[in-house]
Amino acid sequence: MFSDKKDRAEQEATGSGQNRISEGTFIKGDISSKGFFRIDGAIEGNVKTPSKVVLGKTGKINGTLTCENADVEGTFEGTLDISGTLTLKSTANINGEVVVGKLAVEPGATFNASCRMKGSEKSLPKNTDTAVEKEASKGTHFDRQQRAKKAAEPLK
Repeated sequence: MFSDKKDRAEQEATGSGQNRISEGTFIKGDISSKGFFRIDGAIEGNVKTPSKVVLGKTGKINGTLTCENADVEGTFEGTLDISGTLTLKSTANINGEVVVGKLAVEPGATFNASCRMKGSEKSLPKNTDTAVEKEASKGTHFDRQQRAKKAAEPLK
């Protein structure tokens, strides 16, 4: 009861109301807003918001999408930069490059993209040599080349 008034007041204060691009609408250019988007039309360009974007079944974006969270049911081609969660519904069709915090994919979604998880750089070691690779480079008594070299060496 009281939360509706508070939510409305917060949206008006921050300018975070919903932006809707209806089916049949085509926009060519860059869009930036503090509010969240519902896109059922087509956009050729960049969309940037610190909020959520919902790309409906008839929605199409060709460009760059930068936002916190995104639910995709339509078609996207380009670069997705999602700081939070990207949810791909079964009708989604993604082509391009994706950088995301979390990824959820429903069966049936088409995902033809290179994908990198945010924060993955922290978990990777700076030195790519692992203990197994170091041990393999030393050679073991099971290594044929090492055994052949030892057999060819004269005894001292």
